[in-house]
Amino acid sequence: MSDIYPKSLGRLIEDLKHLPGVGEKTAQRYAFSLLKEDHLFIESLAQDLRDVKREIISCPKCGFISEKGRCMICDDLLRDHTTIMVVSYDQDVIAMEKTDTYHGLYHVLKGVISSSKGIYPEDLNITSLLDRLDGVKEVIIAISPTIDGETTALYLEKILAKYDVLVTRIAHGLPMGASLDYADELTLIQALNNRRSIKE
Repeated sequence: MSDIYPKSLGRLIEDLKHLPGVGEKTAQRYAFSLLKEDHLFIESLAQDLRDVKREIISCPKCGFISEKGRCMICDDLLRDHTTIMVVSYDQDVIAMEKTDTYHGLYHVLKGVISSSKGIYPEDLNITSLLDRLDGVKEVIIAISPTIDGETTALYLEKILAKYDVLVTRIAHGLPMGASLDYADELTLIQALNNRRSIKE
């Protein structure tokens, strides 16, 4: 099918298909849309892509995206530094921040445990979480309730039980199988406000 396109357009379509949720038809639509844009926009887009890939790093403390060492959230002295919310992905931090309800710190695992995909605890940003627990009173596990998410949450509960810290999980409002970054703000607020202790 790709033979019908000029080679450069075919390569662009194949590249776009690497994006999540983008199949052949959507990639084709995006590619033809880009063809209609002027050179200034295309050059700007290309530069933005290069800049993001070159400049965005992971915060050495929490793992969230940053451009200069520690992220703005970790450096914010007005936030509650005695509470850490553990999430799977950077997008989950953004989703929770939009609720303007949670004002503690975060810890981004950069994934979830998934034996079928060859992702194990040592592949995630977990060890650095344990290094942050001094002075922390509560760790909130806010991981999407998928099968792999539940496996990850249970693993965290087990290792955190060895520490003198309250461990809670966000609860009501997030149905089984839901993805945290797709939940609406009201659902996230309800889930956060109704979190429960894992020792109940």
